[in-house]
Amino acid sequence: MDEILGQVLRDAVWERLDMLSELANHADAPSLLSVARSELPRLTEGWRSMLAAHEPDERGNCRACSSRWRQQKAPCTVWRAAYEHLVAGGLAPQPPARHAADRVPAAAR
Repeated sequence: MDEILGQVLRDAVWERLDMLSELANHADAPSLLSVARSELPRLTEGWRSMLAAHEPDERGNCRACSSRWRQQKAPCTVWRAAYEHLVAGGLAPQPPARHAADRVPAAAR
């Protein structure tokens, strides 16, 4: 049951991202402004929540990525991805938007 729920959640998130990409690329200006006003606060809050979970502990290890047997030094891949997409993204070439047909099969993720 957890696998099914996980797949449903992943699919819903991918579909939402696809929809937002489609709007960003093809919506008219008033529609785009409306979407930006409603979605940007949600996206920034989502990033903040995810990054808070990946803050380093007192030993400098990522709280979310580390386990009892394997410690992951901060910054972890989540923080590096955040930096690349939110800070350096304007400087780096952007990969093409992911579309449903380009997705990695669920079994491979």
